[in-house]
Amino acid sequence: MDWAATTKGVALALATSLAIVTPSPAREAPPPPGPFDAAVFAAASAVQPKVVAWRRDIHEHPELGNREFRTSKLVAEHLRKLGFEVRTGVAKTGLVAILKGGRPGGVVALRADMDALPVAEQTGLSFASKATAEYNGRTVPVMHACGHDAHVAILMGAAEVLAGMRADIPGTVVLLLQPAEEGPPAGEEGGAALVVKEGALNSPRPGAIFGLHVAPGEPGRLAWRSGPMMAADDSYRIVLNGRQTHAANPWAGIDIVSMAADVVQAFNQIAARQIKVTVTPTILSVSTINAGVRYNIIPEELTMTGTLRSFDPGLRKEIMARAEKAVESISARYGGSGHIEWGPPNPVTSNDPALTAQMKPTLLRAARGDVRDDIEFITGAEDFAFYQQEMPGLFYDLGIGFPPGVNHSPLFNVVDEAALEVGVRAQSLAALDYLLSVAPKP
Repeated sequence: MDWAATTKGVALALATSLAIVTPSPAREAPPPPGPFDAAVFAAASAVQPKVVAWRRDIHEHPELGNREFRTSKLVAEHLRKLGFEVRTGVAKTGLVAILKGGRPGGVVALRADMDALPVAEQTGLSFASKATAEYNGRTVPVMHACGHDAHVAILMGAAEVLAGMRADIPGTVVLLLQPAEEGPPAGEEGGAALVVKEGALNSPRPGAIFGLHVAPGEPGRLAWRSGPMMAADDSYRIVLNGRQTHAANPWAGIDIVSMAADVVQAFNQIAARQIKVTVTPTILSVSTINAGVRYNIIPEELTMTGTLRSFDPGLRKEIMARAEKAVESISARYGGSGHIEWGPPNPVTSNDPALTAQMKPTLLRAARGDVRDDIEFITGAEDFAFYQQEMPGLFYDLGIGFPPGVNHSPLFNVVDEAALEVGVRAQSLAALDYLLSVAPKP
């Protein structure tokens, strides 16, 4: 049985926020080779077995956000052997590594995220994770269910490629290995927001930053869109208060379970009926509802959590205001009370139009013409957005085949590891071509 062909249909049916499963366009003709192409292609091919081995090792030993101790140590030791200046302890467990080229020039950054998720792996891989960890006071299974293991391995490979070309690099390459992209544990700071807060990219200050994400899609295809690409993410928590009563006598209390059901319906109507849906995708979801301890008692308090995903600042503010009004009015109608608390925002991941246009020829060459630069909006969120608020940035997807589960699934797996070589080429050439474009002219 053709496993890839069988699972492709499943992936298409289950396609979520990070899947690049758009129809296959004809390949574009790559531009003529650049000055670094021959060396990068050869070096990326040579380092590919190591990239696969690193990825499998990291996959087997996943770590949650702000706890990426083993992963960070593995990367730091590799980069020091290559001659990078390495600074650890960035945003708790991250690191910044600097490679100064042999020629004068600008500064460019490449970023990879390191953290895994509290997911029980079901891939059946020989190197499947059996790890557990503490997460928000609970012992949970841990899995690289979003491909960050591949991101780290790709950047380790790109580091080896670039170190071997050090004498010819016109400027400085900064590598950022970032913790907690999926979010830090409760009560902790973390992720890209903390990297920026600490000023970890200020010395030296990059003129541009590049990042990638593996996703279900044609193996080796690079995909992106100019401008807004991935949604802003606003988490929220709702607390509803009523009056406890016997479930057989709901009229004797204030039924917050029915109140919560009305809030869910109101939120669905806000997103589908009360805003202009033709502007950009806007999603308001309720994800958890927690209340009560016994089947025959209507409790006094109930909590709900969820997320708002948006691309347009005006629509974001409008939906937040409508959600707040809905919670207040519905709870008051029942005779209870309720309020909504918004979490720290994750901005829109927006690719700088000028940088994106400039780098398209580079990515075309890296992928041998297999690119898609007009993908649909992605309603998943990425904290790479925080770097794009500080400097021009380009974030793109790398297709890795069609696993039976998409990102964040216990079945998610990098199916076609050959695609990792395309990632190494793309990140290496992006750094080199950018530096060449800003280098002092003779």
